Amino acid sequence: MKTSNLVRIDQVITHYHVDASFIHSLNDLGHVALIVESDESYILEEQLKSLESLIFFHTDLEINVEGVDAIAHLLRKIEDLQGELLVAKNKLGLYINA
Repeated sequence: MKTSNLVRIDQVITHYHVDASFIHSLNDLGHVALIVESDESYILEEQLKSLESLIFFHTDLEINVEGVDAIAHLLRKIEDLQGELLVAKNKLGLYINA
C-alpha cells in the first residue's frame, strides 16, 4: 500500500499530546480507521480533520471517550440531515420553477 496519504499514529500522538488508548478507542468506536502495516499504525490523511475535532473535545473540553462518541454521532446525524434538507430544497426548487 502506498503510504504517502497515511500519517503514523505515533506522530499524531506526539503532535496532539494524546494517549494511544484514546486513538484506539476512537478506532474501536468506528470514528477513525487505523491501518496497520509493518507493525506501524497509520490513519488516512483525510481523517485528520475529524480526528482533530474529536481530540479537541477530549483534551481542551475534557470530555471523556463516551461523550466524544456521543458528540461525533450527533454531528454525523446533523450532517446527514443537512444533506437531506438540501436534497428536499433542490426538489422543491424544481417543482416551483416548473
